[in-house]
Amino acid sequence: PERPTLGTTDYAFEIAISNIRYGEGVTKEIGMDLQNLGARRVCLMTDKNLSKLPPVNAVLNSLAKYGINFQIYDNVRVEPTDQSFLDAIQFAKKGEFDAYVAVGGGSVIDTCKAANLYAASPSSEFLDYVNAPVGKGKPVTVPLKPLIAVPTTSGTGSETTGVAIFDFKELKVKTGIASRAIKPTLGIIDPLHTLSMPERIVANSGFDVLCHALESYTALPYNERSPCPSNPINRPAYQGSNPISDVWALHALRIVAKYLKRAIRNPEDREARANMHLASAFAGIGFGNAGVHLCHGMSYPISGLVKTYKPKDYNVDHSLVPHGLSVVLTSPAVFAFTAQIHPERHLEAAEILGADIRTARIKDAGLILADTLRKFLFDLNVDDGLAAIGYSKADIPALVKGTLPQERVTKLSPRPQTEEDLSALFEASMKLY
Repeated sequence: PERPTLGTTDYAFEIAISNIRYGEGVTKEIGMDLQNLGARRVCLMTDKNLSKLPPVNAVLNSLAKYGINFQIYDNVRVEPTDQSFLDAIQFAKKGEFDAYVAVGGGSVIDTCKAANLYAASPSSEFLDYVNAPVGKGKPVTVPLKPLIAVPTTSGTGSETTGVAIFDFKELKVKTGIASRAIKPTLGIIDPLHTLSMPERIVANSGFDVLCHALESYTALPYNERSPCPSNPINRPAYQGSNPISDVWALHALRIVAKYLKRAIRNPEDREARANMHLASAFAGIGFGNAGVHLCHGMSYPISGLVKTYKPKDYNVDHSLVPHGLSVVLTSPAVFAFTAQIHPERHLEAAEILGADIRTARIKDAGLILADTLRKFLFDLNVDDGLAAIGYSKADIPALVKGTLPQERVTKLSPRPQTEEDLSALFEASMKLY
């Protein structure tokens, strides 16, 4: 066939992931890695809570042991904003670093990706690389410095992906930067770090893994996504479901089904916590290339418009809806809505999560998956819908308005949605049980 023309659907997909190293205690190798990279000035990023905990300590010990010269930035905001990104970028530009280490959850790793990007591209405006329609969504063509990511939560999978998410305060909406160029050089997945996670953080980060797996598995297939890029540099990181991402998403879902409840209920269950830490990376490989859709698209205004909600187990000085919670609360409604497109995939997901589908009818796939998710959330004491975290019907128009700019993900829903559909989904998510 001749060269693909613009406007038709894509015909190819590309898988990009960070290198990943897994093992109990593997953090002690990080000083050697930096030595191997010839790093002279290292930026270590973390947040105020973590800076006093064992994961950061393990990294500091390794840096000291191998004589690595570093500066620490521990001002990362949990659920970052454009301003908190800019503060970290300022620090990175001043420091003239030749390598970065991020120790933390998605907030820290994402902030570090942004700092690395803008320090490497000092003449760029902040909005140049931010996803359209909020920013200009320009492709990244500058070389970045090596970044080693050490995740301390089992959720975002940020150590494997080229995505960095933040709250754009002025629009009260979450958006981000998505480019293969910003993915970490190496993700160090050390299950020892999961032992310092409180119960609700294990739960909420686990819900993010659950939705990453479900959304990437049910996303619009890559060869139905348009337009077909005129140049491979324009092929988005989030390409739609594809045969490689499917493998990772399904496997992550199986681990979640087997281990998430155990990891939440018993902090001493090392097997469960180690497996969830791996599941987070597995799901990251899946969604980092397939993308996510409506649960994530709708979660951004749920986080961005938060009023007074402060979750248990999070030591923060501002109201916030933890990302995994904001994503999972709409999941029953979302999958009941999308199931008419690929009902067999929705049914398969329900079965993995424990539903008995022997007598199920394919047209009930969405309801079965929604019920399975509700039961799962109820068993884990999750807040009863958006109403329980401070929203009411009066907020629906604002929530819908905040979802509309999230085209990068909402367009990957297998079923297109109108503003009325979105309103109905938010309304159905007000109460779960």
